[in-house]
Amino acid sequence: MEKLKKIKPLTKEQILISLDRLTRFKEVEKRYMRVFEEIITGNLLEPKLKKTDVENLDAALITELAAGIINYSLCNMGLELKEDYSINQQIYDYEKTVFQTSEREEIFLKNKINYAAAVELIEEGAVFNLRWLKSLASGKCSAENRASNLYPVEKVLLVEGITEEILLPEFAKLLDYDFKKNGIFVISAGGKNQVVKYFYRFAGCLKIPIFVLLDSDAQENYSQIRPRLREGDYVYVISKGEFEDILPKSLIKKTINYETEFISMGDTAALEGAASTVEFLEEFFRNRGHHEFKKSEFAHYVKSNIFDMSDISPEIKEIIKALQTCKSCK
Repeated sequence: MEKLKKIKPLTKEQILISLDRLTRFKEVEKRYMRVFEEIITGNLLEPKLKKTDVENLDAALITELAAGIINYSLCNMGLELKEDYSINQQIYDYEKTVFQTSEREEIFLKNKINYAAAVELIEEGAVFNLRWLKSLASGKCSAENRASNLYPVEKVLLVEGITEEILLPEFAKLLDYDFKKNGIFVISAGGKNQVVKYFYRFAGCLKIPIFVLLDSDAQENYSQIRPRLREGDYVYVISKGEFEDILPKSLIKKTINYETEFISMGDTAALEGAASTVEFLEEFFRNRGHHEFKKSEFAHYVKSNIFDMSDISPEIKEIIKALQTCKSCK
């Protein structure tokens, strides 16, 4: 390519990182511009371009330069470039199904990266989006075959905290609703205010449904989300307290005993009358001289103690059922 006078080839690791970032579940513009910009500024030696130079180029030239550098690097590794762009077309079709795309983003998606050669670098045990990318080459990418890689994503589950992110997939499995098999992408926003920001952001760029789960104290946040709900979106507000409060008390007690088994058994009777499960747990561990209570750590302990339907509360069943019926807004 005439525009590429001198190139420093990308390493195998750099190519895999680029493929990973290009196929993550984020807005098209953010993903592609970040990756293409880094490749051009870091690996195009002549003509040398700075970040501001790249930002001033049109999308077609940015795409051409970045794809050229990637393909040159693949050749440099001894991989054969193929005249097969079926993977590119599948990626384009998928992105168009999930995201609303601008004219500029369409140009990024219509790139000539030689994915047919690049997927040969992806090894067993790669992250799920790279496994999905490799499945496109094998023709095994479908709703029936996505159990190990989640993609194609069909629905977003937006939750406040890490506990929901860790435990809801486990509860759903017991209810015969596997998140990976059904393309459910879970995002833990890190608080009710962040949930609103995430919802605004995704509602503006996604075509697939967004299911929002809020604690009972998030009524104001719900009122902020409600005017922007699209057909297919759904908001579930927990009836009382936060997610930990709707976990079965028997499951909490079982988990406490499991975690403190080799220290001393504690009195969990007060849990039944506690107004807040989290406050009870914080106090419980503090008074026993145990380590500080951490939601994520405790959630993983709870996860290892989920065995049967008795470990699922009626409200959690209701949430999973509502998630199942949340339909596409395409």
